[in-house]
Amino acid sequence: MLAYFVAFSMLIVLIIYGLQVLFLNYYFAQMKVAETRKIANQVVDTYEKVGGDLSKLTKTMDFLSATGDDIYMRIETLGGEAIVAPYGDSYVIPKYETSISDARESLRRSAKNFASRVTADSGSPSSEGRILTYACFLDRELVSPEVASSLGRNGLKSWDSSSYVLYILTSVRPATSTVSILRDQFIYVSIIAMLLSFVISLYFSKRISRPLKSITRSAAEMGKGNYGVQFERCNYTEINELADTLTRASHELEKTEMYQKDLVANVSHDLRTPLTMIKSYAEMIRDLSGDIPEKREAHLAVIIDETDRLNTLVTDMLNLRHMQNKTISIERTYFDLKEATLSILASFDIRCQQEGYNLIFNCKEKDAVIIYGDESKIKQVIANLVGNAFKFCGEDKKIIVNIKRIGKKVRCEVRDNGAGIAPDEVDHVWERYYKSSSNLVRPVEGSGLGLSIVKEILTLHKAQYGVTSKVGKGTTFWFEMDLVRSKGAITRP
Repeated sequence: MLAYFVAFSMLIVLIIYGLQVLFLNYYFAQMKVAETRKIANQVVDTYEKVGGDLSKLTKTMDFLSATGDDIYMRIETLGGEAIVAPYGDSYVIPKYETSISDARESLRRSAKNFASRVTADSGSPSSEGRILTYACFLDRELVSPEVASSLGRNGLKSWDSSSYVLYILTSVRPATSTVSILRDQFIYVSIIAMLLSFVISLYFSKRISRPLKSITRSAAEMGKGNYGVQFERCNYTEINELADTLTRASHELEKTEMYQKDLVANVSHDLRTPLTMIKSYAEMIRDLSGDIPEKREAHLAVIIDETDRLNTLVTDMLNLRHMQNKTISIERTYFDLKEATLSILASFDIRCQQEGYNLIFNCKEKDAVIIYGDESKIKQVIANLVGNAFKFCGEDKKIIVNIKRIGKKVRCEVRDNGAGIAPDEVDHVWERYYKSSSNLVRPVEGSGLGLSIVKEILTLHKAQYGVTSKVGKGTTFWFEMDLVRSKGAITRP
């Protein structure tokens, strides 16, 4: 940054040098040409406004000559007879005599080609420098396109020696002294500019690099596993955005590490319990009940159940990984959501009878509720939500499943009256192995991946989903899908 800043300052200095010193004479000459043409237009306009009254025109010319920078003006006929001159009818300043004669001849030649004005830069050095001469006819109508086309070549006789011609002359003085002064000042300006650019660039480079160095040190600490570090902010918006982004990344990594530890702890717990049961009952069969058929069958049933739990855990983990990696496909068909929900709820009847749960189903739609999706996976979603409600439904053991139409969509809700979820934890319930603080003990059954699988399946279907909960009043999980038909024929989405 220091090098670029100094190089940029040097470039600016060189540009100023080129514009103010090397090209000063050229710019000055162009300015004089523009100024002369402007004065000539003012004189011609005044001549037309006063109706050819030369006495009034003379006042305007005297004023312009006095206010201009070394401006000489006179009016002659094309034959050279002075009509208006600042120093008498025939007197011409000696330094302008040659220029006026050259302009007079040039204008006569140009008149043959219907030209109304000429500009000449004598280019001959004199004691006063170069002479810029501007000559034009005061009568514009003589050379208008309409008059020129109507007169033709023979019409040139109308431009006789009595036609009025305006001459404007000015010296283009050499700017030697000015250039010399600028060159001397430029040396001091260059030295001051380089020193200032060095000091300013050094200040800004340190000011910018200091927070970047701090961010680098904090990033190195984060790379060592010290998550939760705070990245330093400064007065620059971009660096502040970088610091905020890295701070959020650090906190997310800290949470990820915490979730990873929880994952290991929960998986270890979920694996240890069935493995311990399998080992214990296998030893009991070996030592005690191997010869007693009834006890052996009971112990083997426990081993089979625990093996099924392990298989469910591994299957859920594999399915979740496939869904998150987008390597699993969905097979969409048209099916009745109401019938699919009833079939899933029927599988919980035995559990309701044995454990006293009250499973309530509500659907206001009398006809079929047709949606377009993967029936088996949507059933898995409903089963996981209902199974989750069984775990946390509360003392009343009531679970309510609602299917209702909302506009062009159908919503499926699974509600319980359990302990609820704290507001700051609602968004985390979809995470793997997340355990809400309001659910102090995770039940033994289950893989801890049910809601994560629900989220991935609904995401694959591009369905809307969510959860609402109040601590002490229960929780409602819901998802919405496009309604294809509740009455009438199926409309393909």
